[in-house]
Amino acid sequence: MYWTLELASKLEDAPWPATKDELIDYAVRSGAPLEVLENLQEIEDEGEIYESIEDIWPDYTSKDDFFFNEEEY
Repeated sequence: MYWTLELASKLEDAPWPATKDELIDYAVRSGAPLEVLENLQEIEDEGEIYESIEDIWPDYTSKDDFFFNEEEY
């Protein structure tokens, strides 16, 4: 299983919190790349509910990780 920013960004609008099956369903319905589906299927499912993409891929960088002050521009 490997994630990239591009692949993980396909799940930003997913209906969080969600289970593995709900995320797979969302990925199929939204037309996410095959790699996203493969990554989701490789998750060991113990009935967990995921609150955000960070629960699946802890290295995911969100908008808050950038130090860009939008008010300056």
